[in-house]
Amino acid sequence: QVQLVESGGGLVQAGGSLRLSCAASDNTFSSYSTGWFRQAPGKEREFVAAIYWNGGRTDYADSVKGRFTISRDNAKNTLYLQMNSLKPDDTAVYYCAAGGYGKWPPRDFRSWGQGTQVTVSS
Repeated sequence: QVQLVESGGGLVQAGGSLRLSCAASDNTFSSYSTGWFRQAPGKEREFVAAIYWNGGRTDYADSVKGRFTISRDNAKNTLYLQMNSLKPDDTAVYYCAAGGYGKWPPRDFRSWGQGTQVTVSS
């Protein structure tokens, strides 16, 4: 199972930007859809964005459309999430997921990272 390590989280003011990265341990990463999820305190984990194995398709939660952009660099086995116009409601632990399966867009993934905290102050 591929190992995933997220980075790039932190504290930012509302309206600001952050870029999350997710480094995968091997190149099986490049063969599958990948995605980002988040979990806020007291809430269930929710889908944020997904990207097809070759980057040719993307899918976003309605709450982040137009503000977040998912991308990947298969040569570097790395997944990204560019987050702009951040809101306090975006505060959560963000998780990288790889090995998506099932019909597009996938919501089931084989591998998960440990998460990175994003805190947006008002």
